[in-house]
Amino acid sequence: MRIDKYLKVTRIIKRRTVANEVCDAGRITVNGRVVKASYDVKEGDIIEINMGQNPLKIRVLNVVEYVKKENAAENYEVIK
Repeated sequence: MRIDKYLKVTRIIKRRTVANEVCDAGRITVNGRVVKASYDVKEGDIIEINMGQNPLKIRVLNVVEYVKKENAAENYEVIK
């Protein structure tokens, strides 16, 4: 699954177009490398999102096409 779609499905970023723009701006890294929106997310990837004041670092636990709002946070783990 593309990283822009993953960020939208897991509700880390609310809109896919915003996720796509953030990727194009070079604000998302996966395993220490800056990636484009077309990057394929895999389980175990470490994603760092640098938006605003608080950067977010997460570990991918599951990659699914559809998830309910209540279960969205079960697909990743926030790393401090």
